[in-house]
Formats: sequence, structure tokens, C-alpha cells
Amino acid sequence: MRPETPATPEISRTAEALVRDHTVYACVMGSRAFGLATEGSDIDRRGVFLAPTPLFWRFDKPPTHVEGPGEEQFSWELERFCELALRANPNILECLHSPLVEYADDTGRELLSLRGAFLSRRVHETFTRYARSQRRKLEADVRVHGAPRWKHAMHLVRLLSSARDLLRTGRLTIDVGERREPLLAIKRGEVPWSEVESRMTRLEAEAEEAAHGSPLPAEPDRRRVEDFLIRVRGTSALRAS
Repeated sequence: MRPETPATPEISRTAEALVRDHTVYACVMGSRAFGLATEGSDIDRRGVFLAPTPLFWRFDKPPTHVEGPGEEQFSWELERFCELALRANPNILECLHSPLVEYADDTGRELLSLRGAFLSRRVHETFTRYARSQRRKLEADVRVHGAPRWKHAMHLVRLLSSARDLLRTGRLTIDVGERREPLLAIKRGEVPWSEVESRMTRLEAEAEEAAHGSPLPAEPDRRRVEDFLIRVRGTSALRAS
């Protein structure tokens, strides 16, 4: 995933400063957050920044997301992050539930307190849709190369397990815990593809069943999230006046 090209040189120069000076939440994602890190695993950093409100008064708006400035670093502007979370975007929801939080100011801590407001039964559709698209890519690899990309297969099984458990319990748990070794066995190619396929099919069916009796609400609490966003925008505007 790559950010949109900033509209002007001024915004381009501002992008790095937005991440450097206005980050409200930062965490580590990827294998380290999932409890699947091995020697040499990258450190994938994700964050949320709050663009000062006066930047929105110009024709050229601040970027909705910024890649960098560090390696494997990606950040979203708060409004864009909330919008995607309300849509139950899997990557965004997992970012919001990372066990490896590196930074959170008052706004970031309030964002974390809203985690439950973003969760709804929409996760069944979004997680399943994403999983099916990734599975088609794995199946194409098998047809062309005789084997899938095993690391991607591991993460797909992890995602499907996470979706099923979220729908069953209403809680999103990122660290795989006791599933670590079985998942790493998939990554190493030690599990036959037919068995991995069967596991994916079973997990998807279990998620479907869990969705019918899920404790999650049908829709996220959009009003609560919007009230939070309006308030922090207003505070930012007052600071600039």
C-alpha cells in the first residue's frame, strides 16, 4: 500500500513534519506484533498523526497518509484512520489493537479507548473478502509455481483465525499465542498445501457460523467516533488561533 502523491511541494515538505511533530499514536505491527517474529524479521511501524486544523482551510489539503520517513514506516491522518476503521478495514483494526504500542499522547490514548466503537459485525464481510482475495493469489502461485508463498499462507490462516475469534468473543486479539509453532510450520512449508487449504475452508465456515450469534453490534458507533474527531479538530484550531 502506497500513499497518494501529495498535491504540492509545500505539502510534500510538510508530510515528514506531520509524522515527526504531530503523531498521536505509534505501534509496531507485522510478525513482531503477531508473536510470529523470527531472526531477521522486519520492524513494521504504523502510526496516526493529527494534521493541524488550519491546514484544512487551504485548497491543498494535508496528506491522508504518509510513507516514511523511517524504513517500514507508514502513518495515516486521524480522520482517514477513523474512516477506515469504521469500515472494518482489517489492517487498520489490527493496528489499533497492537500489543506493541510505542507512543500515545492524550489524543492517542483516547483513540485507543474508542477501540470498541469501531468493532461491528462488518468485520465478517471485510475480513472474509480480504482473505478470499489473498487466497486466490495463493492458488494462482500454486498453479504457476507448484507452491504458494508460504509466508503469505501463514498470515492468511492467522487472519482467518483472528476473524473467527473476534466474531465469537467480540475481542480482537493480535498475538497468536499458542498457535505460533503451527503457524510457523506453515511458513516453513512443512504443512501440505492441501491441508492448509482445508484449514482455511474450515476457518471461513466457522467465522460464518460465529457471525450469526456474534456479540458484536451490527454497526460501529459512528457518532461516538465523529464526536471525538470534531472535538480534537476544534482543540487544534483553538491552539492555532
